[in-house]
Amino acid sequence: MYREYLAALVLFHQSAAQAVGLGPTDYQALNLLELRGPQTPGALATGLGLTTGATTRLVDRLVSAGYVERTMNTSDRRKITVAAVATPPALTGLLAGVRASIGAYVSGLDRNQQAVLQGYWQAATTGYADAVADLAARRH
Repeated sequence: MYREYLAALVLFHQSAAQAVGLGPTDYQALNLLELRGPQTPGALATGLGLTTGATTRLVDRLVSAGYVERTMNTSDRRKITVAAVATPPALTGLLAGVRASIGAYVSGLDRNQQAVLQGYWQAATTGYADAVADLAARRH
């Protein structure tokens, strides 16, 4: 069942990315910027498991699309920060249905069940993020 869940999750996000005119990696980059806030291109590259060169091209595409902007660091002009400034308009609607059904299920759980679910989500997030970082480190 777990693998079915993961496949459904990945396929939904790939389809959502395509529906709003983004590639899967650009979609996830925008997602990370919205979740984690502004960050350097290097931090974004690490989060995505990409090289800095690939991340520069990705940021260029998102800037051109109007979804992110680069900001110069006022104390060090060599450094920039990338921030999400817009979400593809159709994406909100695509996510609303999925979030509503999951939210309805979770809200029906008692506090202990919700705590177990939150613990699982945290452990899974850490495990997958660590695996992305490990795979990226192997390429360098």
